[in-house]
Amino acid sequence: MAWRYCGDQIKRWREQAGVTREALAKEASCSYEYVKSMEAGRRKPTSHLLQVADALCGAGGLLVGAREFLVPDKFPSFSQDFIRYEAEAIVLSWFEPLLIPGLLQTEETARALLNAHWPPLDDETIDIRVAARLDRQRLLERRTRFFSFVIAETALRHPIDSAASHRRQLQRLLDVGEQRNLSIQVLPIGGAHPGLNGPIVLLETADHEHLAYEEGQATGVLYSDPEKVGVMTQRHAMILRMALSPEESARFIAKLAEEL
Repeated sequence: MAWRYCGDQIKRWREQAGVTREALAKEASCSYEYVKSMEAGRRKPTSHLLQVADALCGAGGLLVGAREFLVPDKFPSFSQDFIRYEAEAIVLSWFEPLLIPGLLQTEETARALLNAHWPPLDDETIDIRVAARLDRQRLLERRTRFFSFVIAETALRHPIDSAASHRRQLQRLLDVGEQRNLSIQVLPIGGAHPGLNGPIVLLETADHEHLAYEEGQATGVLYSDPEKVGVMTQRHAMILRMALSPEESARFIAKLAEEL
């Protein structure tokens, strides 16, 4: 909506000033099609284009002022509620079948995943989301809160970037796993279990409210209904029973790192 509103304002100021799309495109060193798509809300206006349009159309800073509303969101819109509760959770239990959980990712892993996003994200969005993901990891420093992670072997054996980068990611798991308020367990490959259907995150708040979160390709759902949370909790318990102990998991991860 911010793109659409900003693009519409540029179009209105341009037409009022008698400036053609061709003239704006030439002055801003971009294509006519870019200006057309931007005014229709399909492309995000760049800071440079806003500055050029503001000066060319005599907007007196009103178009440049739109920049603060075009800053990319730190997280996808569907995950906003989860992120808010995650920040306050006193207990977090996370199962991930295909990826290293965001709270445990290195910067290299996070950036590689965001670079692979489709449709492609612009550089500014990638930088902001990488920084936000790393900032979330400060939650792990809160020693009075407990974090439990179960990671499927598949995720551990799948390098997201180079072998060296993956080795550093595995070492990150070993280092963080030494914290007294954190547990990392590996779910070995093989066998049927509820976790094959996707990731599960369980949260307990300071008021002892229990929530569950599941995320897909383009959506995320945060459950507070006791019945649904109960089912997710049971699924997680079944997964946990099949996982290696934290000590066995550390040895397993160390062995994988040595093999790279």
